[in-house]
Amino acid sequence: MTDQPRVPVVGAAILRDGRLLAARRTTPSAAAGRWELPGGKVEPGETPDDALVREVAEELGCTISVTSWLPGAAPIGATHELRVAAALLVDGEPEPTEHDAVRWLAAADLGDVDWLEPDRPFLPHLAGMMRR
Repeated sequence: MTDQPRVPVVGAAILRDGRLLAARRTTPSAAAGRWELPGGKVEPGETPDDALVREVAEELGCTISVTSWLPGAAPIGATHELRVAAALLVDGEPEPTEHDAVRWLAAADLGDVDWLEPDRPFLPHLAGMMRR
């Protein structure tokens, strides 16, 4: 039996003025009310950067620019894997369409929201970036 490669999922750590954008999920029910970095699945033939720009435009109606990828990856269940990129807003303001709220969090406030498990391993690195 061979191991199937995990489906790539990308998350955007959108940073502005020392704050990180968090989005609150509405679905599925197990994730509703919990917070995440916006993003989604990489489609076949799409680069991770392009997928992230597309997903943020679809979910938040704004345009980002990917500046760097954070180290590591986190499993999402048994079949998917999350990678996170730091990004900057280049056009528009985030307006949730697939989420019910967004918040800009300072490094000291990252623990104030209930993050989904796959996002949690990236928070210490992001906190360090935010304090620079």
